[in-house]
Amino acid sequence: MSTSPRVRLSPAVVSGSAESRRFSSTPSSNREPPTWRILLENRQIRRFIASYVGENKEFAHQYLNGELELELTPQGTLAERLRSAGVGIKAFYTVTGMGTQIATGGLPWLYDENGAVAVASPPKMTMELDGRTYLLERALPADFAFVRAWKGDRHGNLVFRKTARNFNPVCAMAGRVAIAEVEHLVEPGELDPDEIHLPGVYIDRVVPLTAAQSADKGIERLTTRPPQLTKAGE
Repeated sequence: MSTSPRVRLSPAVVSGSAESRRFSSTPSSNREPPTWRILLENRQIRRFIASYVGENKEFAHQYLNGELELELTPQGTLAERLRSAGVGIKAFYTVTGMGTQIATGGLPWLYDENGAVAVASPPKMTMELDGRTYLLERALPADFAFVRAWKGDRHGNLVFRKTARNFNPVCAMAGRVAIAEVEHLVEPGELDPDEIHLPGVYIDRVVPLTAAQSADKGIERLTTRPPQLTKAGE
């Protein structure tokens, strides 16, 4: 593992990464998952690329005190940067972020010990196409990508459930080495080709999860509907 790999981590691998203590990472995610708190507490996150942060007090403390660097990027742009890395597109133009500091630069990436901005985001290159100005975004490759699938086979063909399909496939595509945690491992040939969301060509390792690991979903905020009382006969 490189000294400071850019990775996407899923719950079952966080504990193993934390035990190393030598592991320093630059994770990318659409937010800061609660399962990464152990890495934050161990000071094992050097830089973070995300579309949303703000619900983790330890993360906020380290960021505001200059202990880690944060690059914010629009969520759709983040997804496309990951996908582009997986299909060989080095950069692309988008209108998202025009008219903001995403385009002009100046977003605080890193603070110093006195609370002043030590590193700010640079301005992005722009181009006018068909009478409209677009900014240039670079692809976001990763040294390692860790994803979680509902079902998969030993060849790495994966099926995701519901919103897990939003970011897991593009994260796997972006990784030079992609490792998939699989809740239900089946034999090659058991999956219908039409139900496969990500072909095994993108996956390098498959890790079957135990029943306990599969049940650990890491729900950030459990919200349920209050029970509804019904009259007899309805």
